[in-house]
Amino acid sequence: MVALAYVQMWLARLLVEAMPRAWERYLPPSDSGEASPAAVQRDLGRIIWEIGTPANPPKPRGKSPGRAKGEQQPPRKRHPVIRKGSQTGEKASAPA
Repeated sequence: MVALAYVQMWLARLLVEAMPRAWERYLPPSDSGEASPAAVQRDLGRIIWEIGTPANPPKPRGKSPGRAKGEQQPPRKRHPVIRKGSQTGEKASAPA
């Protein structure tokens, strides 16, 4: 993966626009005409944005309408309370 990323940066070195940092603003431009790997990495986002992507843009789906205003839910079914009874028999008399 690292080798592929480095090859992409090497191929994009001629497409890079000068984007100097604030402290590099007054430095003379490079004589070779090729940008350094760091400069390519800084400008790679713009290059990829210009190239685009073959994927279709996502389709908006919107929000669900939800429950209509004034609609009431049916009441919930009531269940009897289950209580634990007293233990009788072998389990109650066995020592812990």
